[in-house]
Amino acid sequence: MRAAQLKAVLPRELLASVVVFLVALPLCMGIAIASGLPPAKGLITGIIGGLVVGWIAGSPLQVSGPAAGLAVLVFELVRQHGVAMLGPILLLAGLLQLLAGRFKLGCWFRVTAPAVVYGMLAGIGVLIVLSQVHVMLDAVPKPSGLDNLAAFPAAVLQALPSFGWQAGLLGLSTIAVMWLWEKLRPHSLRFVPGALLGVGLATVASLMLALQVKRVEVPANLAEAIDWLKPADLLNLADPTILIAAFAVAFIASAETLLSAAAVDRMHSGERSDFDRELSAQGVGNMLCGLLGALPMTGVIVRSSANVQAGATTRYSAIFHGLWLLAFVLLLSSVLQSIPVASLAGVLVYTGFKLVDLKAFRGLGRYGRMPMFTYAATALAIIFTDLLTGVLIGFGLTLAKLAWKASRLKISLIDLPKDGEMELRLIGAATFLKVPALTQVLGSIPAGATVHVPLNNLSYIDHSCLELLEEWGRANAAKGSKLLIEARGLKRRLEGRLRTTSGVGSAG
Repeated sequence: MRAAQLKAVLPRELLASVVVFLVALPLCMGIAIASGLPPAKGLITGIIGGLVVGWIAGSPLQVSGPAAGLAVLVFELVRQHGVAMLGPILLLAGLLQLLAGRFKLGCWFRVTAPAVVYGMLAGIGVLIVLSQVHVMLDAVPKPSGLDNLAAFPAAVLQALPSFGWQAGLLGLSTIAVMWLWEKLRPHSLRFVPGALLGVGLATVASLMLALQVKRVEVPANLAEAIDWLKPADLLNLADPTILIAAFAVAFIASAETLLSAAAVDRMHSGERSDFDRELSAQGVGNMLCGLLGALPMTGVIVRSSANVQAGATTRYSAIFHGLWLLAFVLLLSSVLQSIPVASLAGVLVYTGFKLVDLKAFRGLGRYGRMPMFTYAATALAIIFTDLLTGVLIGFGLTLAKLAWKASRLKISLIDLPKDGEMELRLIGAATFLKVPALTQVLGSIPAGATVHVPLNNLSYIDHSCLELLEEWGRANAAKGSKLLIEARGLKRRLEGRLRTTSGVGSAG
């Protein structure tokens, strides 16, 4: 960008970057806590997302940072493999993203049924809510969603005689402020984020009332929060479970990033996203996060939409927001240490509820019941098992529906006006799955009939059905039967498969 152009847009970009910074600050820390890691880890990811990924991103108005959609997966990975393994997992996941971008595979990561994506986000949202309600009470969340649900009544009873009820009130007040601000905020203050307002008011109230609640722990020196990747830890990548985890992080982060980029493109009329470049940039960012022991990153829709609504038109807003995060951590870490953990948990509970998009669920009904069932099955599987299993079940249902659609074949045997002639009408896709039904219909054809088989109503026919037709013609030729396969409208390579043999004809 030329200096004159930069000078013209700089004031607007600086204003937008401040708005994004105010949205990102509580989310970066809250998502880190939801992931079972110190808040500083989320801030490091946000800084990398702004200063590095913001500079090289293929989607100039998209903002990258820690995402609530990966919090559940990271929490499970840390619980199973320890914090030390997060670095190698992110390094490999980032490398996979970088290679996918270089090999122009960005579009393939977007080939994900919306029902699976919405169901995944809904399941993650429920798990975030179930875990963070414990954090709102200054308690420790359980390993699984069902455990958190079962332990919630006991956590409430335990909080009442202790200071946990104070933390709970701060969390609930944060949620109330965010909800009321979203409904009632004046147009002139639309850029003030509800999360920051809720956390700010809760922090001030907790200090004025001297409440005995847990507060954010941020090191005075940011370097203390960095856990450099140890070369010896890379040897653990030979573990199949670690490899699967890396692939899961890469896929989910890429899908969420590119879906978010597509949504951001619909919000503005400026430069469109280069999905391959965006994927490569995310790979670089996640590799850096792995080296520094931070949280994984994705392109995030909440911060990105705030960026667009604040008037950003270039990538400088995303870059500056990372600079503000860095400056705040370095210069005002004592302010962060005053924030109640319960208030950040309230932000995540509110975010979790927003991830359960019932409007999207109802919208899927326009496409039939199966997408709605896939949404619900994916979400429930994530809640009752784990994230990877839920996503695989969602993909399995999508593929099952595709296979069922692809295998639908309507078979009709029609008498033609001319005596002794019939038409075997096939509509749909003739695959090996329909060989039994086709065999049954062929068996009902009387001896001596001439059967016309037009293939122009078929979207696909495989060799199993084609050979069945040809074999029937040869087998019944001695009885005076004749089968004429008519291939008008089909491609030449299909016509080339049709060979004229005894009792089998091909009409072109």
